[in-house]
Amino acid sequence: MSGATAEPLAALVIGEALVDIVDDGTSTTEHPGGSPANVALGLGRRGLDVALLTDLGRDPRGSRIVRHLERSGVHVLAGSFSDLPTSTATATMRGDGSASYLFDVRWNPGAAPLAVAPQLVHTGSIGAFLAPGRATVLAHLDRLDARLVTFDPNIRPALLGSHAETFADFEELASRADVVKMSDEDAEWLYPLLSPAEVGERVRALGPRLVVITLGAAGALLVAQDAAVSVAASAVSVTDTIGAGDTYMSSLIADLLTTDRPLDRSTIEVLGIRAAVAAAMTVSRAGADLPWAADLAAAALPSFDAIGGRAPAVAHP
Repeated sequence: MSGATAEPLAALVIGEALVDIVDDGTSTTEHPGGSPANVALGLGRRGLDVALLTDLGRDPRGSRIVRHLERSGVHVLAGSFSDLPTSTATATMRGDGSASYLFDVRWNPGAAPLAVAPQLVHTGSIGAFLAPGRATVLAHLDRLDARLVTFDPNIRPALLGSHAETFADFEELASRADVVKMSDEDAEWLYPLLSPAEVGERVRALGPRLVVITLGAAGALLVAQDAAVSVAASAVSVTDTIGAGDTYMSSLIADLLTTDRPLDRSTIEVLGIRAAVAAAMTVSRAGADLPWAADLAAAALPSFDAIGGRAPAVAHP
């Protein structure tokens, strides 16, 4: 939606918010979660003006999620509420800190045109694939004139259709994005016969200017038009990995919104290092406790100022 009534935003995130029910083998706790909601939370904690369009119930769990997001500076849009129950995801922790998931999820956000004018729109995870909401996501992307579109598939096979259908949906959205971030598990599920490097090149050929594949403890691979860079993970004692990928995504988004560097080798390396440091902060803490601006200011993050040359960063093809 455009015009005088549209509220300018740094970022709009469209995707699920839900309650993570975490079973660590000895106790069960509930925490606000959902990959897109975590990305929005990470952006809000960095001080960016961010809104979330999601699908919440008018129930105690939904209210708790809203309070959690608002405390971190996220504005939850009015089209995010219905009278159905708030979705849940039960995470059972493994000995290595990773988790397996069981979902009770619905996805049908408001389809009315949005009175916002974001510089960037991010989507992904369940919200990018699950009907009927997927069609609403695509319609909003068509209507919003954002400078940047970012996409993280965050594949959840238990909630998806066939591989062929999901693969087609992924490639359609990837072709519309400027930046695609995916995990090595996403890459393996979508492209089982390709290496991470081959997946990076295959997805970049669809149209994105930057493709990032996170590799867990092995770091990440960042692929742009003229460069591919491997960045090591930051050394840290892992408490759990919940929210690590969402932290990485929010770091990429924040940096792309606030720098105008070309996506050359030096720039994407700095993007990767800064995202790795932020993700390490999250995995060192229980749950999706993404870093605040003050946490990042105290870290030894490399600066883009040391990189020579200035040009527009990512733009639509």
